[in-house]
Amino acid sequence: MKQNKIFILTTRPLAYTTMLKATDAGVEIDTASFIETNNIINQPIAEKIRQYAAQDVSVVFTSMNAAEAVIDCLEVSDIVPDWTIYSMGGTTHTILKNYFTDSEIIADANNASQLANEIIEDETEEIVFFCGNQRRDELPRLLQNVSIKVNEVVVYETIETPVKIDKKYNGILFFSPSAARSFFSINKIDTDTVLFAIGTTTAVELRKFSHNKILVGEHPNKEQLAEKAIGYFGEL
Repeated sequence: MKQNKIFILTTRPLAYTTMLKATDAGVEIDTASFIETNNIINQPIAEKIRQYAAQDVSVVFTSMNAAEAVIDCLEVSDIVPDWTIYSMGGTTHTILKNYFTDSEIIADANNASQLANEIIEDETEEIVFFCGNQRRDELPRLLQNVSIKVNEVVVYETIETPVKIDKKYNGILFFSPSAARSFFSINKIDTDTVLFAIGTTTAVELRKFSHNKILVGEHPNKEQLAEKAIGYFGEL
């Protein structure tokens, strides 16, 4: 028999429409952030971005935070570059296509390894990788292994902000490895709590801290992951 109430914790805010779907399904969702991100583009980094903006280069974005930081920098100078863009899918892709109207987003992927393979298949010789200070190694390592030059530009930082959680949750949604590390640095969960990961990289990080059931989203989209969790508990 279905439980009267399901409790889910999301580590990123969700859209109002998603919250309504949860309520209609008898699911109560709480929100708590375990990380914060800060734009760290200073004058030298801004100048480097502007220099790349004047060039016909291939650029890579694997996070919405990097996309937003670079766009903020370019908007100040009223620049819309003509870049060849490789992007993670989901929200990152949406943010990029809304700004880079003169650029071509020639590939998007569900994870960094898939994106690296797209770049390799295109026989790209050099890329500019806009990233954060805690970026994962998969993409640059795969590219450098086949002698593709990777120019990293760190445009934001991630700071872990752990919060102690006393409530029991049926499911918890994670959207980054850093949020997983921050959560488990001071929290423990019951063995029947189901973990939902935005992608395989986050799932791998979760496995370091828990042997609980982990379900991975089909696409790097937080609303779809939330709907997956709502649907999962609705079927029990």
